[in-house]
Amino acid sequence: MTEEIKKESSRFITASVLLEYLFCKRFIYFMNCLCIDQNEDTRYKVLQGRALHEEKSKINADYLRSRIGAVGKQISVFMSSEKYRIKGEVDEVLDLSDGSKAPLDYKFAEYRDTIFKTHKYQIVFYALLIKETFNTPVNKGFIVYTRSKNKLIEIAIREKDFSEMEEYIDEIFEISEKCYYPKISKNQLKCIDCCYRNICV
Repeated sequence: MTEEIKKESSRFITASVLLEYLFCKRFIYFMNCLCIDQNEDTRYKVLQGRALHEEKSKINADYLRSRIGAVGKQISVFMSSEKYRIKGEVDEVLDLSDGSKAPLDYKFAEYRDTIFKTHKYQIVFYALLIKETFNTPVNKGFIVYTRSKNKLIEIAIREKDFSEMEEYIDEIFEISEKCYYPKISKNQLKCIDCCYRNICV
């Protein structure tokens, strides 16, 4: 991680950083304090991104939006918040008929009859950005699982979800700024394929 990237990551949190934190808090320590990159396969990420783009191009997005009850939309919306020190780009910001807005995120993944915590809180992350940027209520969000025949899932968002998100954001900054070593993830199965497993003790 270059000094410039580190400086930027110390100012703003992205959805990707949030997902790393939710996977295991020690990711933040290794990335932001020790500056050890994950060295993941960049080519794989590129290919996955292209696959998602191709899948999205096949979706009847207007049909999905009509099912949701959307009366308007913005596509690929980048937002940032100085208040919460977060930034990110959401696939779609939907205008709903009740005057509220909602994020819609496409996942190149299968729906497995449950909403993973990472998927839910990525939606909450985008919802907080929308709420702050547009000064409007955000009570729900949506995920489209493209590998499950474009299954549409609605996620209710409550005030406690926003409060938890703020706590997550605060802890990410605290780990990054104070460089304390967080407790390991309670789910030890995550350690098996972790890129930091050889240095995590």
